Amino acid sequence: MSIDPVTWLTTGAFAGIEQASNTFAGYGQGAQGYGKRFGANYADGFINNMLGNAVLASLLKQDPRYFYKGTGSIPSRAMYAIANAVICKGDNGRWQPNYSTILGGLAAGGISNLYYPSSNRSGVETSFANAFIGTGEGAVQNLFQEFVVRHLTPKVPHYDASSP
Repeated sequence: MSIDPVTWLTTGAFAGIEQASNTFAGYGQGAQGYGKRFGANYADGFINNMLGNAVLASLLKQDPRYFYKGTGSIPSRAMYAIANAVICKGDNGRWQPNYSTILGGLAAGGISNLYYPSSNRSGVETSFANAFIGTGEGAVQNLFQEFVVRHLTPKVPHYDASSP
C-alpha cells in the first residue's frame, strides 16, 4: 500500500481537493502548500496502513485486505467495494466491523496532530476528520481495485471473493 501507484494517485487527488478548498490553510498555497498536503496525507495513510492493516489486524485477528468480487451487477460490486472500507473478515471467517482499520485511522488521525499546521490542530476534531478521510480513501482504492486494476493485470487467476 505504501508504494503502489493507486496510493500515490489517491493521495495526490485528496491533496488537490484540500488545496482547492484551502483545507489546512496553514500549509499555504502553491506548490509548497500542495507538497505539504500531499506529505501529510501520505503520512496519514502510511501510519493508518501500518497500524490498521498490520499491528491491530494481528492483535484483533482480522483480515482487512480487499478481495476482488468481480461478479454481479455494477451497483452490487460498487457497494461491496465501499462496504469493505468498514467491514472485513475475521480469522473466524465471519464478516465483522473492521475495527483494526477504523482504530488505525483514529490513531493515525491522533498522530497527525503532530505535523498538521498549529492553526488546524483541534485535537479530536482533526483526528476524526483524518480518520474519515482515510476511510474515504480506502473506499476509493477498493473501487479502483474492483473496476480498474483487474483489467490492467495480465494472467490473474480466478478466485472466489467469499473465501479469502
